[in-house]
Amino acid sequence: MSTPARTHVADLIDFVAASPSSYHAAAEGARRLVAAGFTEQSEAEPFSGEPGGRFVIRDGSLVAWRIPTTASPEDRFMIVGTHTDSPSFKLKPDPAAAAQGWRQVAVEVYGGPLLNSWLDRELGLAGRLVTADGVSHLVRTGPIMRIPQLAIHLDRGVNDNGLTLSKQAHTQPVWGLAAGVDVLTHLASTAETSLGDVLGHDVVAYDTQPGQVFGGADEFLACGRLDNLSSVHAGLTALINAVDTESITVLAAFDHEEIGSGSRSGAAGPILEDVLNRIATSVGATAEQYRQMLARSFCVSADTGHAVHPNYAGHHDPTHHPLPNRGPLLKLNANQRYATDAIGTALWRRACRAVGVETQPFVSNNDMPCGSTIGPLTATRLGITTVDVGIALLSMHSARELAGADDPYQLSRSLEASYHLVS
Repeated sequence: MSTPARTHVADLIDFVAASPSSYHAAAEGARRLVAAGFTEQSEAEPFSGEPGGRFVIRDGSLVAWRIPTTASPEDRFMIVGTHTDSPSFKLKPDPAAAAQGWRQVAVEVYGGPLLNSWLDRELGLAGRLVTADGVSHLVRTGPIMRIPQLAIHLDRGVNDNGLTLSKQAHTQPVWGLAAGVDVLTHLASTAETSLGDVLGHDVVAYDTQPGQVFGGADEFLACGRLDNLSSVHAGLTALINAVDTESITVLAAFDHEEIGSGSRSGAAGPILEDVLNRIATSVGATAEQYRQMLARSFCVSADTGHAVHPNYAGHHDPTHHPLPNRGPLLKLNANQRYATDAIGTALWRRACRAVGVETQPFVSNNDMPCGSTIGPLTATRLGITTVDVGIALLSMHSARELAGADDPYQLSRSLEASYHLVS
């Protein structure tokens, strides 16, 4: 692993540690943008068309952009799209629960986690509390709970018959014994407020174990939330580094991708269209010129994909076997579960070639359903040429996923090169 790749992956581990929820990811992204000279733009105020970097936060989403000194209605947008959420467990409205003398936490499954991967791990809680004054408070705990698996002595056939988990009965964490403070009261105390003042909450579980580079040659990265904070971090790094571009560069890090993107801060919602329209207006574009700007624009949808699994090769396409540390994936699907077409393919390969990065095509086995991303949603909503890419993982949607340690850096380099494409 090269020194720049090693530095990048160490910073990615720090970014994930600072981002246990989508709200924390948006806040950490904003902190890094401010340190790089960007300023926050209120959605309730007119957008500035002055050159420079700005960003908006809407719930767990972050949209950032840089306007070049030459900006005009003849410009276009070069966009990187990602998402800030990951499969997990979310607190129910009343999370206090108890059984057989144990204090538990009532949770609901968020997205599609590999349930067994969350067993027997020290878990924390993170998210936001909204108090009676309308203020949102970011909260996080350290390791306070665990979803314990039933001992093999009480389930003798588990290794032969397979583990079957009820999402309701078997995934409620324990966090204490007998009577005591309930978990929401504990969270309120971390925000220095009282339970009675908390009128709403969006709080999820996260694995508290930090990311780790490992392997015989330090070639692997094990970490939570690589899907999709690896892309958020790569896009954020690329946007900060991509100065002196000819286009208006944009990073859109959406929330709620793992549950379909249907929210005011998701890719199926209006947030990106709102921001692009207001940026165009701020640089003097009419409604017609805005549509022309979109027609010239390009979006790279960056989300993780699957590396070939050595123990389950039959689940993959027979002729496409992407591996870690062989470059980011170019994700294609004939049924447009990914938005990639020939034009997007050529643009992505040009960006990769510009910085000497290899890219690997990924397609699904015809007998397996293909996942999707924010790419088709962005292409559909805005009519922008879109290509789907991302780093290769094993154990996607596990509490702790596996990537090649070189790949996050190579993805960021390619995303930065895409910001510099001129036609």
